[in-house]
Amino acid sequence: MEIASRLRRSILVGRLKPGDSVKERDNAAELGVSRTPMREAIRVLAKEGLIELRPSRSPIVANPSLREVIDDIDVIRALEVLSGELACRNASVEEIEAIAELQHRLDGAPPDADPLDLFEIDMEIHRAIARASHNPSLAETHGAYLARLWRVRYLSARQVGGKDRTYRQHREIIAGLRARDAAEVARVVASHIDHIILNVRGYFDSSPRCDGDRPAVRG
Repeated sequence: MEIASRLRRSILVGRLKPGDSVKERDNAAELGVSRTPMREAIRVLAKEGLIELRPSRSPIVANPSLREVIDDIDVIRALEVLSGELACRNASVEEIEAIAELQHRLDGAPPDADPLDLFEIDMEIHRAIARASHNPSLAETHGAYLARLWRVRYLSARQVGGKDRTYRQHREIIAGLRARDAAEVARVVASHIDHIILNVRGYFDSSPRCDGDRPAVRG
Protein backbone atom coordinates (compact mmCIF):
# COMPACT_ATOMS: atom_id res chain seq x y z
CA MET A 1 0.00 0.00 0.00
CA GLU A 2 1.17 3.54 -0.78
CA ILE A 3 1.11 4.87 2.80
CA ALA A 4 3.16 1.91 4.07
CA SER A 5 5.64 2.46 1.23
CA ARG A 6 6.04 6.15 2.08
CA LEU A 7 6.44 5.41 5.78
CA ARG A 8 8.94 2.65 4.97
CA ARG A 9 11.01 5.06 2.89
CA SER A 10 11.01 7.56 5.77
CA ILE A 11 12.55 4.87 7.96
CA LEU A 12 15.04 3.74 5.33
CA VAL A 13 16.42 7.21 4.63
CA GLY A 14 16.61 8.05 8.34
CA ARG A 15 13.87 10.65 8.67
CA LEU A 16 12.55 8.25 11.30
CA LYS A 17 15.46 6.75 13.24
CA PRO A 18 15.74 3.60 15.39
CA GLY A 19 13.89 4.19 18.64
CA ASP A 20 11.90 7.17 17.35
CA SER A 21 8.22 7.24 18.23
CA VAL A 22 5.87 6.73 15.30
CA LYS A 23 2.97 8.93 16.28
CA GLU A 24 -0.12 8.00 14.32
CA ARG A 25 -1.65 11.49 14.30
CA ASP A 26 1.57 13.37 13.52
CA ASN A 27 2.65 11.05 10.72
CA ALA A 28 -0.82 11.01 9.21
CA ALA A 29 -0.82 14.81 9.15
CA GLU A 30 2.68 14.93 7.64
CA LEU A 31 1.67 12.57 4.82
CA GLY A 32 -1.71 14.24 4.34
CA VAL A 33 -3.80 11.18 5.10
CA SER A 34 -6.34 10.18 7.73
CA ARG A 35 -5.38 8.17 10.77
CA THR A 36 -7.08 4.96 9.54
CA PRO A 37 -4.69 4.26 6.61
CA MET A 38 -1.77 5.38 8.78
CA ARG A 39 -2.81 2.87 11.45
CA GLU A 40 -2.92 0.12 8.82
CA ALA A 41 0.49 1.17 7.43
CA ILE A 42 1.98 0.94 10.92
CA ARG A 43 0.56 -2.58 11.26
CA VAL A 44 2.11 -3.57 7.91
CA LEU A 45 5.54 -2.28 8.94
CA ALA A 46 5.20 -3.95 12.34
CA LYS A 47 4.71 -7.28 10.56
CA GLU A 48 7.84 -6.52 8.54
CA GLY A 49 9.80 -5.82 11.71
CA LEU A 50 10.50 -2.17 10.89
CA ILE A 51 8.22 -0.92 13.67
CA GLU A 52 7.67 -2.25 17.20
CA LEU A 53 4.16 -2.01 18.65
CA ARG A 54 3.87 -1.22 22.38
CA PRO A 55 0.77 -1.58 24.61
CA SER A 56 -0.78 1.81 25.49
CA ARG A 57 2.19 3.67 24.00
CA SER A 58 3.18 4.97 20.59
CA PRO A 59 4.94 2.46 18.33
CA ILE A 60 8.67 2.99 17.76
CA VAL A 61 11.02 2.36 14.87
CA ALA A 62 12.61 -1.04 15.45
CA ASN A 63 16.06 -0.95 16.99
CA PRO A 64 17.48 -4.49 16.65
CA SER A 65 20.83 -5.50 18.08
CA LEU A 66 23.68 -6.73 15.91
CA ARG A 67 23.10 -10.26 17.23
CA GLU A 68 19.43 -10.15 16.24
CA VAL A 69 20.30 -8.89 12.76
CA ILE A 70 23.00 -11.53 12.22
CA ASP A 71 20.57 -14.25 13.34
CA ASP A 72 18.07 -13.04 10.70
CA ILE A 73 20.78 -12.91 8.03
CA ASP A 74 21.82 -16.48 8.85
CA VAL A 75 18.24 -17.53 8.11
CA ILE A 76 17.94 -15.54 4.90
CA ARG A 77 21.30 -16.90 3.73
CA ALA A 78 19.89 -20.43 3.89
CA LEU A 79 16.63 -19.31 2.24
CA GLU A 80 18.39 -17.55 -0.65
CA VAL A 81 20.78 -20.45 -1.28
CA LEU A 82 17.80 -22.82 -1.46
CA SER A 83 15.85 -20.34 -3.63
CA GLY A 84 18.73 -20.19 -6.10
CA GLU A 85 19.11 -23.95 -6.24
CA LEU A 86 15.39 -24.51 -6.80
CA ALA A 87 15.21 -21.68 -9.36
CA CYS A 88 17.90 -23.44 -11.40
CA ARG A 89 15.58 -26.43 -11.59
CA ASN A 90 12.16 -24.79 -11.76
CA ALA A 91 12.40 -21.27 -13.20
CA SER A 92 11.18 -20.62 -16.71
CA VAL A 93 13.42 -18.92 -19.23
CA GLU A 94 11.08 -15.92 -19.06
CA GLU A 95 11.49 -15.66 -15.29
CA ILE A 96 15.28 -15.78 -15.54
CA GLU A 97 15.31 -13.13 -18.26
CA ALA A 98 13.02 -10.92 -16.15
CA ILE A 99 15.61 -11.14 -13.34
CA ALA A 100 18.32 -10.26 -15.84
CA GLU A 101 16.30 -7.23 -16.96
CA LEU A 102 16.17 -5.96 -13.38
CA GLN A 103 19.96 -6.17 -13.19
CA HIS A 104 20.19 -4.42 -16.57
CA ARG A 105 18.23 -1.53 -15.03
CA LEU A 106 20.76 -1.32 -12.20
CA ASP A 107 23.72 -1.49 -14.58
CA GLY A 108 22.24 1.26 -16.75
CA ALA A 109 21.22 3.60 -13.95
CA PRO A 110 22.67 7.14 -14.19
CA PRO A 111 25.20 8.28 -11.55
CA ASP A 112 22.65 10.59 -9.93
CA ALA A 113 19.98 7.89 -9.55
CA ASP A 114 18.19 7.78 -6.20
CA PRO A 115 20.03 5.18 -4.04
CA LEU A 116 16.73 4.08 -2.51
CA ASP A 117 15.22 3.46 -5.96
CA LEU A 118 18.24 1.33 -6.87
CA PHE A 119 18.03 -0.54 -3.59
CA GLU A 120 14.38 -1.39 -4.20
CA ILE A 121 15.31 -2.87 -7.60
CA ASP A 122 18.12 -4.82 -5.89
CA MET A 123 15.65 -6.29 -3.38
CA GLU A 124 13.22 -7.11 -6.19
CA ILE A 125 15.97 -9.27 -7.75
CA HIS A 126 16.15 -11.28 -4.52
CA ARG A 127 12.37 -11.59 -4.33
CA ALA A 128 12.15 -12.64 -8.00
CA ILE A 129 14.68 -15.44 -7.48
CA ALA A 130 12.68 -16.69 -4.49
CA ARG A 131 9.48 -16.64 -6.55
CA ALA A 132 11.28 -18.45 -9.39
CA SER A 133 11.90 -21.35 -7.00
CA HIS A 134 8.20 -22.17 -7.55
CA ASN A 135 7.96 -22.98 -3.84
CA PRO A 136 5.32 -20.64 -2.38
CA SER A 137 6.19 -21.45 1.24
CA LEU A 138 9.83 -20.63 0.61
CA ALA A 139 8.99 -17.39 -1.23
CA GLU A 140 6.63 -16.29 1.56
CA THR A 141 9.16 -16.98 4.32
CA HIS A 142 11.93 -15.30 2.33
CA GLY A 143 9.75 -12.23 1.83
CA ALA A 144 9.10 -11.94 5.55
CA TYR A 145 12.80 -12.10 6.44
CA LEU A 146 13.74 -9.75 3.61
CA ALA A 147 11.29 -7.19 4.99
CA ARG A 148 12.72 -7.52 8.51
CA LEU A 149 16.20 -6.80 7.18
CA TRP A 150 15.10 -4.01 4.83
CA ARG A 151 16.54 -1.03 6.73
CA VAL A 152 19.83 -2.53 7.82
CA ARG A 153 20.45 -3.94 4.33
CA TYR A 154 19.78 -0.54 2.81
CA LEU A 155 22.21 1.16 5.18
CA SER A 156 24.85 -1.54 4.87
CA ALA A 157 24.56 -1.49 1.06
CA ARG A 158 25.73 2.12 1.14
CA GLN A 159 29.11 1.15 2.62
CA VAL A 160 31.91 2.37 0.35
CA GLY A 161 32.91 0.05 -2.50
CA GLY A 162 30.07 -2.43 -2.19
CA LYS A 163 27.97 -1.64 -5.26
CA ASP A 164 30.39 -2.95 -7.92
CA ARG A 165 30.82 -6.25 -6.09
CA THR A 166 27.07 -6.60 -5.52
CA TYR A 167 26.26 -6.01 -9.19
CA ARG A 168 29.02 -8.40 -10.31
CA GLN A 169 27.65 -11.11 -8.03
CA HIS A 170 24.14 -10.50 -9.34
CA ARG A 171 25.41 -11.04 -12.89
CA GLU A 172 27.19 -14.25 -11.81
CA ILE A 173 23.98 -15.52 -10.20
CA ILE A 174 22.03 -14.78 -13.39
CA ALA A 175 24.67 -16.58 -15.48
CA GLY A 176 24.35 -19.57 -13.17
CA LEU A 177 20.56 -19.53 -13.46
CA ARG A 178 20.80 -19.46 -17.24
CA ALA A 179 23.23 -22.40 -17.16
CA ARG A 180 21.03 -24.25 -14.60
CA ASP A 181 24.18 -24.62 -12.48
CA ALA A 182 22.75 -24.98 -8.97
CA ALA A 183 26.14 -25.44 -7.29
CA GLU A 184 27.52 -22.24 -8.81
CA VAL A 185 24.43 -20.25 -7.94
CA ALA A 186 24.56 -21.53 -4.36
CA ARG A 187 28.23 -20.59 -4.09
CA VAL A 188 27.75 -17.03 -5.36
CA VAL A 189 24.59 -16.45 -3.30
CA ALA A 190 26.38 -17.60 -0.13
CA SER A 191 29.31 -15.29 -0.89
CA HIS A 192 26.89 -12.44 -1.59
CA ILE A 193 25.20 -12.83 1.80
CA ASP A 194 28.55 -13.23 3.58
CA HIS A 195 29.57 -9.80 2.25
CA ILE A 196 26.28 -8.39 3.55
CA ILE A 197 27.24 -9.66 7.02
CA LEU A 198 30.57 -7.84 6.73
CA ASN A 199 28.80 -4.65 5.65
CA VAL A 200 26.29 -4.93 8.49
CA ARG A 201 29.08 -5.35 11.02
CA GLY A 202 30.78 -2.30 9.52
CA TYR A 203 27.57 -0.32 9.81
CA PHE A 204 27.11 -1.26 13.47
CA ASP A 205 30.76 -0.53 14.24
CA SER A 206 30.36 2.98 12.83
CA SER A 207 27.05 3.68 14.61
CA PRO A 208 26.69 5.07 18.15
CA ARG A 209 24.99 2.56 20.38
CA CYS A 210 24.18 1.54 23.90
CA ASP A 211 22.96 -1.66 25.59
CA GLY A 212 25.88 -3.72 24.37
CA ASP A 213 25.60 -4.10 20.62
CA ARG A 214 22.26 -2.29 20.21
CA PRO A 215 22.33 1.06 18.35
CA ALA A 216 21.48 4.05 20.52
CA VAL A 217 17.76 4.65 20.96
CA ARG A 218 16.61 8.13 19.97
CA GLY A 219 13.40 9.96 20.83
